[in-house]
Amino acid sequence: MKKTAEEMDGIVGGWLAEHREYSGENQKPQDFMDVMLSVGQSADLQAQYDADTIIKATCLVLISGGSDTTAVMLVWALSLLLNNCRVLEKAQEELDKHVGRERRVQDSDISNLVYLNAIIKETLRLYPAGPIGGTREFTEDSHIGGYHVPKGTWLIVNMWKLHRDPNVWPDDPLEFRPERFLSTGKNVDVKGHDFELIPFGAGRRICPGVNLGLQMLHLVLANLLHAFQLSTVGDEMVDMSESAGLTNMKATPLDVLVAPRLSPTLYT
Repeated sequence: MKKTAEEMDGIVGGWLAEHREYSGENQKPQDFMDVMLSVGQSADLQAQYDADTIIKATCLVLISGGSDTTAVMLVWALSLLLNNCRVLEKAQEELDKHVGRERRVQDSDISNLVYLNAIIKETLRLYPAGPIGGTREFTEDSHIGGYHVPKGTWLIVNMWKLHRDPNVWPDDPLEFRPERFLSTGKNVDVKGHDFELIPFGAGRRICPGVNLGLQMLHLVLANLLHAFQLSTVGDEMVDMSESAGLTNMKATPLDVLVAPRLSPTLYT
């Protein structure tokens, strides 16, 4: 994690140096970093914080949280579905029932796709885009689980472990089973209210893009499953190995064969 953070800091630091070199009093902001640079020149901000650190950190949050996470989650969802054909077929049956095959999926359809929602929750449980939560610092001495935690201690939540803990998820926690969110876990949400499932974090510093990310994930996955018949090359099982990085990416590329399920006029 430290190595990845140092590499990313170096990359964004290079961008910052380039923007500072080419910025001028009469030049209009061209992108987000230009805007941050103009704000960072405030005397009050520079007196309280390291402006460069704030700019680099904010840009990294936008990059990692605004693009990688949704793409990573789509790859994991498709991988799980390809390895569990029964679940894939059930999801497509639900789409055919509520949407039909005469039109494409719309945002207004998502609330009716209960099984699809369970699939996404189960994917977020097993393969959260950020398996390790953001760092938190204790502002005062605390006692947790019989342990004394002194002020200033950093806390990092291992969400990957929490989501697979048999003490938290006693019903085969390592199995991909969306049905768990239709029965005992039907009231468990992913927006930080239920601490057994916190793929976006929780509290005041929960991921600010949680609502947009979920909306994109539901809509894109629904459209893919509705519009195409999916399979793997040679009907082989998908390799589910993970790789360490800024996000929880799949270690190997996902190769998928697609065939249309709908009328040809719906693809134009």
